[in-house]
Amino acid sequence: MVVGIALRLHHGQCLRQSCRHDPHNLRLHQCIGFSARSRARCLDRCYHVRMSLFHAEHITLSYRCGGEAVTLLHDESFALEAGSVYDLVGPSGVGKSTLLRACALMMERDTGELYLDGHPSSGFQPAAWRREVCLVPQQASLVAGTVRDNLVLPWKLKVNAEMRSPSDDELACLLEAADLSEVGLARDVSRLSGGQAARVALLRAFATRPHVLLLDEVDAALDDDSALAVGRLVHSFMNARTTCLRIRHRASDGFASGTFALSDGVLSFASAAEDGAIL
Repeated sequence: MVVGIALRLHHGQCLRQSCRHDPHNLRLHQCIGFSARSRARCLDRCYHVRMSLFHAEHITLSYRCGGEAVTLLHDESFALEAGSVYDLVGPSGVGKSTLLRACALMMERDTGELYLDGHPSSGFQPAAWRREVCLVPQQASLVAGTVRDNLVLPWKLKVNAEMRSPSDDELACLLEAADLSEVGLARDVSRLSGGQAARVALLRAFATRPHVLLLDEVDAALDDDSALAVGRLVHSFMNARTTCLRIRHRASDGFASGTFALSDGVLSFASAAEDGAIL
């Protein structure tokens, strides 16, 4: 079974309306170096895996319990389209976090293959794959130090050694796009609220320009206003070269294009829920 939504990309009115209604959208993309002209998303929808930015084929996941294999996902396929945010829902313990970890090559699959823009994960070194497919855990840890220290942390890793780290002006632009201008780069992270810390952790992931964001309940411990700010920030990052799959247990915030539901080893797809609907 293959489930997913494809969005046909074009230039024009959609982008102008998007930027007018949500100026953070345009600011964030300008800050991280993408062409604004290429970022329009229209509302035409069709089901075609070949158009997907990320897709998984015939994935089976299991774990050992008492010497027996327990299947979490059985021979499932799904696609994530560029420019879209998808929610992943289901009861606790069904394997949602495990699926995200498998997509980030942080655990082995029993069967199946993952593809990024048509290229199989088997052709990547795990570290190189994770640079493009970025998992942000529920309790994303910030290192001791300042906001700046945390935002530039990815460039201290060997896999990013050849990449130019962002300037303070570029980092300040990111903070502005996330409504964190008042925080500043020099603030110690111990003085951040839960919502501010969550957005800094997301900005740290955004700054390296991954194509796929995998978010594991990053808004679970936040109040409603902070969770909405995180959702808005994630949505503002989406463009013709990015997509997002996020685990959520909250009412719909209106930013998801559709929802994947995982239960009893089966992954099903539904279009976006109405605002306020509990998924």
